[in-house]
Amino acid sequence: MAGADPRALDRRQLAAALGEARATTRALLDDLDDALWEVPQLPILNRPLWELGHLGWFMEHWCLRRGDRAQPALLAAADRWYDSTTVPHAARWRLDLPSRAATWQYLAEVSARTLAQLAQEDDSDAALYPYRLALYHEDMHDEAFVLLRQVLGYPAPALPSCEPAPPPAQATAEFDLEVPRTRFLQGRAAGGFRFDNEGEPHEVELAPYAIAVRPVSNAQYARFVEAGGYADECWWDDAGRTWRQATGTRHPAAWRHEDGRWRERRFDCWQALDPQAAVRHVSAYEAEAWCRWAGRRLPTESEWECAAVLGLIAPGTDAATSVWEWTSSIFAPYPGFVPGPYRDYSLPWFGSHRVLRGASAFTPERLRDVRLRNFYTPDRRDMWCGFRTCAR
Repeated sequence: MAGADPRALDRRQLAAALGEARATTRALLDDLDDALWEVPQLPILNRPLWELGHLGWFMEHWCLRRGDRAQPALLAAADRWYDSTTVPHAARWRLDLPSRAATWQYLAEVSARTLAQLAQEDDSDAALYPYRLALYHEDMHDEAFVLLRQVLGYPAPALPSCEPAPPPAQATAEFDLEVPRTRFLQGRAAGGFRFDNEGEPHEVELAPYAIAVRPVSNAQYARFVEAGGYADECWWDDAGRTWRQATGTRHPAAWRHEDGRWRERRFDCWQALDPQAAVRHVSAYEAEAWCRWAGRRLPTESEWECAAVLGLIAPGTDAATSVWEWTSSIFAPYPGFVPGPYRDYSLPWFGSHRVLRGASAFTPERLRDVRLRNFYTPDRRDMWCGFRTCAR
């Protein structure tokens, strides 16, 4: 990797990584027949034909057109079809989009032109910013394609992170790590590559706290379920009760009880629940209810980041059980925040989303970073999301 920032790839590394990302995109979609591309209109999913075209449009828009819509697109209707800022989610099912083959051809042409232009750039951060942005944008959408396959019960894609899970592990120690009163610099300095919501770095003072060495496991969470935790109103706040009553949920999204034991769906297969793996597919409301039941609490994102920066916790290091981890923090701008060229990356979501940290088993290595801020509405549990806790 280039420099101290593993995301600050140079031209050669970028060219290779862009090829890797596109190969992953193909591996996630090419084996699905046309019928499986016709997905139901759900708020948590995109129409694959639209999402694939959006990847090409985004790369062309930022790398070739430099964000200037006055410059013509390779497809005359590309801005009308694929701009996620101006095309409402529901409309993406109604658009008369190019065929699957024509969409892949569009992506191939955009990629060829992008790589040719990348070869002419210098290695400054300013010159390479659009290419890095396009790369990490495709990485994030690739994780969304994996999510689509999980939500709809499609077969697991041919990726290393989708290999069958190992047999249940031996019991792993569960304990807290003590963090003394600490001052640390939260956020990422300019230089290299950063997402706009990671700036500006600012000093945070934290009171002493104790944070779990690992995320809550399936075994720990199952005890809450079996104790009637979903039916007991005292463990849920008003928002959580409203969500639980509206959804009728009584356990994590991918669980079912069968023949006296819990099973978990992994894509199109039901398998025995690994008691030591991190619980996943739980909402922030479920995480908070478990915490009240267990006498624990979610960490703030500052507490989470501090523990990770100090090396006390090592999130996302076990590909078999890695999860995004809910925090108690509302997604908000840091002091001194300045929106990046892609203004809609963060700005529309401040105040309505919750911060998650870490990475899932399907997050590319180049995106795994202790300062990366992920964000979802607290009701979401379709992603590989779990949680780590702090002592009260």
